[in-house]
Amino acid sequence: MKNVRLKIFLQMFYDGFSSVLSLILATVIIDATFRFGILAKLSFWYVAVAAFVSVAVINYAIRLYMVVWRFATLFDYVKVAASAFVISCIVALLSFRFSGCFENRKVAVSSFFIFLAFFQLVLRLAFHRHECKVHCRHDEESSNKVAFGNVLVIGGGSAASKFITEFADVSRTKTAVRCVVDDDVEKQGKLIGGIPVVGGRDKIPYAVKKYDINTIVFAIPSCPKNQKASIMRICQMTKCKLYTMPSLYQMLQNGSDGVTTVREVQIEDLLGREVVSMNIESVMNYVRDRVVMVTGGGGSIGSELCRQLAANHPKQLIIFDIYENNAYDIQNELKRKYPDLDLVTLIGSVRDTKRLNCVFGKYHPEIVYHAAAHKHVPLMEDSPNETLKNNVFGTYKTALCAAENGVKKFVLISTDKAVNPTNIMGASKRICEMIIQTLNNHYDTEFVAVRFGNVLGSNGSVIPLFKKQIANGGPVTVTDPDIIRYFMTIPEATSLVLQAGATAKGGEIFVLDMGKPVRILDLAENLIKLSGFEPYVDIDIQFTGLRPGEKLYEEMLMSEEGLKRTDNELIYIGHPISIDEELFNKTLAQMKVAMYDESIDVRALVKQIVPTYQYTPSGEFVTA
Repeated sequence: MKNVRLKIFLQMFYDGFSSVLSLILATVIIDATFRFGILAKLSFWYVAVAAFVSVAVINYAIRLYMVVWRFATLFDYVKVAASAFVISCIVALLSFRFSGCFENRKVAVSSFFIFLAFFQLVLRLAFHRHECKVHCRHDEESSNKVAFGNVLVIGGGSAASKFITEFADVSRTKTAVRCVVDDDVEKQGKLIGGIPVVGGRDKIPYAVKKYDINTIVFAIPSCPKNQKASIMRICQMTKCKLYTMPSLYQMLQNGSDGVTTVREVQIEDLLGREVVSMNIESVMNYVRDRVVMVTGGGGSIGSELCRQLAANHPKQLIIFDIYENNAYDIQNELKRKYPDLDLVTLIGSVRDTKRLNCVFGKYHPEIVYHAAAHKHVPLMEDSPNETLKNNVFGTYKTALCAAENGVKKFVLISTDKAVNPTNIMGASKRICEMIIQTLNNHYDTEFVAVRFGNVLGSNGSVIPLFKKQIANGGPVTVTDPDIIRYFMTIPEATSLVLQAGATAKGGEIFVLDMGKPVRILDLAENLIKLSGFEPYVDIDIQFTGLRPGEKLYEEMLMSEEGLKRTDNELIYIGHPISIDEELFNKTLAQMKVAMYDESIDVRALVKQIVPTYQYTPSGEFVTA
């Protein structure tokens, strides 16, 4: 803070001094008398002192000393000129009061304005260049900054212009923006920051060859996802290194300007689906000043939930997880980022009724997000009893405990695998949905489920596996060339969960419109290309066959449920299916006993509760 005040003081002194110097130059050099005797007049120094004080006060009042000149706009420079003009008017008025201070009033005042504007602009341009140099030096010292080489910029808008300007302001070693590509025909053939716009997206291969491009920067933050994916696929054919600016939503979330956070293109950029938008205000108002608990808070979804919840000012945030390492990591992250957050991190299992009662009784959470679950399909196929213990009865115990302790809202994290399940994991999550729908009929707690597809980058996701296989030189393993999946990012999944918690009335199953499904083979090929390799040449792809319980495709909604629109056009509500509660509870009781006997095939009991579960007692698995 002291450095800031000193910087402001020095700027004020410089502006004051420059006003006096401008007055001297205007009087002695420009004035036709060419006499220095006028400097001995007391009236001259009255005007000089007035100019000194006025320029400092006026520039402070119009906040010129608060401007970050690296990001200065034309308006900021207009304010500099306007300030000089106002000071010149003050000097002109004072020259009438002290008539002896100028021999030629009109020439002197005009010259004073020119000199003062010049000196003030010189200072601001010096600040601009200095800040750019410091920023560039910081970028070069950062581990994630690299020399781009010859750069092609996609997009001719303000973001691209800003990116080009930064590179033009301060030379970066082995980096030069050579050309721009934009589909707007009015921009083609023109210059942006001195860089030629060579044509539309069809000119990308041509431009790469002509200008010897080795890096492409996608600089259209607001570009629709489907168009971005289409352009990125063209870029991949060039084998250039691909970078992109974050979306406008990410810029707002991270408080970045976009240019300084250019990142490598990731597989998420190629999905071709718009990011789910969230009503931030409704979520913030719902969570603010409430005690919120996240089970499985150290996992992929759970930890992201904790991050977004922490940013929305809860009264208290409780992380509950069985795995202490993950819980410890997110605890430290949130403590560092939100030092004022009332954060409680607890180790415990959702299977432990006594532990749950203790936690709910002590902290009295008002909102519970239940993310704790076993999710890995093949592993759960080999351990079906453990799946039921953790997923089904862990959910039942947590939900019942929440209801009995007066929790206002309970949000269950479900999965698209719950629809017509072919594996025990998906079937267990369908039972979880039925549990919360049943409890919703008997308690004041509002129970809701949120169902979405595969989450990119989560623990157990195919993307980390592919990356490891590529790093090891391949091969990349894909179960079937025709297998398809719906995908979403972790922030999207979390946004859906938070939106459901804020808008649910109880008993709903929220479903995300995830657009078109993605072929896993296409995902593997794109990831290999993004890693700088050629599929089947540098990195081979092998097909291993479907694993137990695995489908060729996933479904988002059971046919009986139907769909109902919400205010968010990408989020729907499935109407609850009627449940025979007596039969449901009876079968659950049988399952609770059977799951502790490894000799019993618990899948048969699951089939009784979930008729759509495609289970075959012979041990064969369904590939539909």
